[in-house]
Amino acid sequence: MEKYDIVIVGAGASGVFASYELTRRQNKANILLLDKGCALEDRICPIKAKKSKSCIQCNPCHIMNGYGGAGTLSDGKYNITTNFGGNFHEYVGVEKAMELMEYVDSVLCDLGGAEARLYSTGSTRLKTECLRHNLYLLEAKVRHLGTDRNMDILRRMYDFTKNRMDIRFRCPVRDIEILPQGGFAVYTESGDAVQCRDLLLACGRSGSRWMSTVCGKLGITMKSNRVDIGVRVELPAEIFKHITDEVYESKIVYKTDKYNDMVRTFCMNPYGEVVAENTNGIVTVNGHSYADPALHTENTNFALLVSNKLTEPFTDSNGYGEHVARLSNMLGGGVLLQRFGDLVKGRRSSDRRMEKCFTRPTLQATPGDLSLVIPKRQLDNIIEMIYALDKIAPGTANEDTLLYGVEVKFYNSQVEVGKDLQSSVKGLYFLGDGSGVTHSLSQASASGVYVARELVQKYQ
Repeated sequence: MEKYDIVIVGAGASGVFASYELTRRQNKANILLLDKGCALEDRICPIKAKKSKSCIQCNPCHIMNGYGGAGTLSDGKYNITTNFGGNFHEYVGVEKAMELMEYVDSVLCDLGGAEARLYSTGSTRLKTECLRHNLYLLEAKVRHLGTDRNMDILRRMYDFTKNRMDIRFRCPVRDIEILPQGGFAVYTESGDAVQCRDLLLACGRSGSRWMSTVCGKLGITMKSNRVDIGVRVELPAEIFKHITDEVYESKIVYKTDKYNDMVRTFCMNPYGEVVAENTNGIVTVNGHSYADPALHTENTNFALLVSNKLTEPFTDSNGYGEHVARLSNMLGGGVLLQRFGDLVKGRRSSDRRMEKCFTRPTLQATPGDLSLVIPKRQLDNIIEMIYALDKIAPGTANEDTLLYGVEVKFYNSQVEVGKDLQSSVKGLYFLGDGSGVTHSLSQASASGVYVARELVQKYQ
């Protein structure tokens, strides 16, 4: 059995930044990084490569897995804030969390992101305008790298670390075992086994099922988390231009009159495109955009999400989200698409109606009826939110605004860890979105840096 000091499972944001920090700081640790996805240059979605018109269920999904994780091909947007994006600050303190996220930002700038503008939503006219219409704009600093620049930075991070540690792709981990003498045995699906003293699980959201299995086997407590269900909105970029030019990413929260539920905008992509992604065999939607103006589209897209935290006796919030997404896959063979005008009139969108649509979709999806998929309460909330946004961005509620469904954000059940992100099993750490502690690129990356610095002291 091969022996290492540290094994990192998952090459997403937290795993990549943990490996970067372990390389950057002097230490004697022997390190292995494993990921079930592909190397960066092999992460090519067949839809993007024009080899397929719809998701063909790649295993693993190139959008969700591989070096850089799900954040690689999703716009490269880093929100520097503790107002949203996870609860990392509850473990390390607000000041430390912000310090680590600022450090992550400095690394990104040093590796090619310095030209990317740093936006801020604080003290803007938009915040005042939102308050006038019962909308609330969350404050944050936002560094938008763009998918193209983000990939260039990740290539430089990989080149920086590849000679310092062993990195293996297409190497999914099957099982983990605590050794009697201390440390861990890590077994891959190909039959290989490695031994390590410290184990960092950085599996991201796509590893949620596997993480739950591991925690159950090792007796590590997990708290049920929420699932967000909604749609991806696409409309002409001019409608939100006055907002995106000023703040780029606007996190706007609205409390609906009908149900008193919270709806929020998420992942805004000016001049971007809608993409499909595969999570555990379920096709959902996301969006991204590029830094290079030559790659811009005529549209802006963003998600509208309704948070769902289910109570006893039902606790499988991710299972609920998967069920809703499967309905969309069943009816549309993947992603469903509907004009907002058709939705409010109670009729399905058809190929004929889409031919007359002035907004040209950036993702080929099946015209259909989202009311057959999304529960009434969530759909009512989304419709009400669209009319609210129309007050600050007139045109949002146009008939030809496009809605793709469904968009689901799966949040891993929160793993019980200490202030050092170490579990009750000594030497076993949980990082990034896979831990349920973080829900964003900035906070996930910061958690990787934080644990890496702790381990550097151990392997001096």
